[in-house]
Amino acid sequence: MSRRPSHPVRLLASALAAGALLTTAACSDDGGGSGSASDTAAEEARAASPAVERDAVREAPTGSPTGSATASALTESGAKAALITEADVEDDWNQVQGADKWHDNLLVGKVDVSDFLSGKADAAKCQQLLDRLYSGDLLGTPSGASALTGFEQGDSRLLEQVAAYNRTQLNTSLKWLATLPQDCAQFTATGDSGDKRTVQVTEASVPEVGDTRQGVHVTVQGTADGNPATLTLDIAAVRVGINAVAVTGGGLSGAETDSVQQATRQGTERLQTVLAGKTPSPQPGNLD
Repeated sequence: MSRRPSHPVRLLASALAAGALLTTAACSDDGGGSGSASDTAAEEARAASPAVERDAVREAPTGSPTGSATASALTESGAKAALITEADVEDDWNQVQGADKWHDNLLVGKVDVSDFLSGKADAAKCQQLLDRLYSGDLLGTPSGASALTGFEQGDSRLLEQVAAYNRTQLNTSLKWLATLPQDCAQFTATGDSGDKRTVQVTEASVPEVGDTRQGVHVTVQGTADGNPATLTLDIAAVRVGINAVAVTGGGLSGAETDSVQQATRQGTERLQTVLAGKTPSPQPGNLD
């Protein structure tokens, strides 16, 4: 009875066979193609790798706590676990219920197309900004799991959303955010009662976290309860694979730049931890 080759022998035989195939491929090229034997081997290796694994490598979260090239899909429970808590933000922020029902009337208005040199195209971008800030879906409607949380401190609010998106939609939304400081630098919007609001948009810094990121600073000057009022908002969005963390903070009392940046940093870390299959710690900077 013949004995089955041992594991090292089988590996050696496979390696020799692969070498023979590469040699044959190189000899048959006849110098007429641009690919070398090493190129052929690389192509064969890529073809043998599962498509899902290749996508996971391309979308691996930057700075993942585990350093793994793969990440689990975001679930509803995972999105909720990734949300920041009071321990993740400084000052006197208090977590509240019903943040999904927050809507500021100063954000309701129809953009005046005459303010724009390029007309309807840029006006549509600026209208989308007001509409999305009012609805709370800064990056558009999520295509997968989504969770939202909110905090209050005096007259200021801090809103965070963690969600999964269609890849193309997410990239498009981040590019849209990047164009706003130029295309929507200043414009006028008219409220339902005919009152005018002056809106200004400038670029804002975002912590170096996640895969890609974008931030803007928005002010809306108008009236509230018949009195002059200015709504000031700091906005940050960070992509982690096909998921994102979006944070908006501010109010009639002014900007909340520091809190928005801290919430963005902590929120991204928590999302990466969840995607790595771990549980975020109640204390920032630690893993359970």
